[in-house]
Amino acid sequence: MKVLLVEDDKLLGESLADYLKAEGIEVDWVSDPRRVLPILEISSYDVIVLDLIMPHIPGEKLLKEIRQKDKSTPILILTAKGRIEDKEVCFREGADDYLVKPFDMKELLLRIRALHRRRVSEGYARIGSVEIDLDADTVKVDGKMIPLSKKDMMLLKLLVQNRGRVVSHEEILNYVWGGMAVGDEVIRSHIKNLRKILPEGFIKTVKGRGYYVE
Repeated sequence: MKVLLVEDDKLLGESLADYLKAEGIEVDWVSDPRRVLPILEISSYDVIVLDLIMPHIPGEKLLKEIRQKDKSTPILILTAKGRIEDKEVCFREGADDYLVKPFDMKELLLRIRALHRRRVSEGYARIGSVEIDLDADTVKVDGKMIPLSKKDMMLLKLLVQNRGRVVSHEEILNYVWGGMAVGDEVIRSHIKNLRKILPEGFIKTVKGRGYYVE
């Protein structure tokens, strides 16, 4: 998972970035809100964590500008503003969650993970440098669109939707080939195709059981 953290407080920003990285999350921390839109032009994220009270650009204005360019990436607001009126403005402008300072870092982590799970269930997944749109059947590696055959895409979708669990040969046959009698060598051939275009170690083999994506 990759998170963009927008927080001008250097001490808090560094602490949050270190904590999230220790939990296995890739973090790009930005302290100057003026850098956010240019960064989003060249990078994509699973979740954006946005402080409201910052210099140069009001957080509410930046939130609106982000949403004009990016309709789908979940945005979690961090702020000392706890009034319902402030929350109403942010949710109206496209925020997905709202956490009032001070907060427990564990709660922030749980909320980020929940937003990420929701996005995957809605048809998008990012795993390292790989971005998969499960609805549009498209794959990007390091930001570059990678063409896949229909069968290869179905196989990748099955593995991603069951991330962390070993998917058996039988499950693959039922999902990709509709239960047709296809030999194991055919499945291995399609796994080999995917491994050629995906990062090394992306698809793992459990001998005698099947395949999985971490």
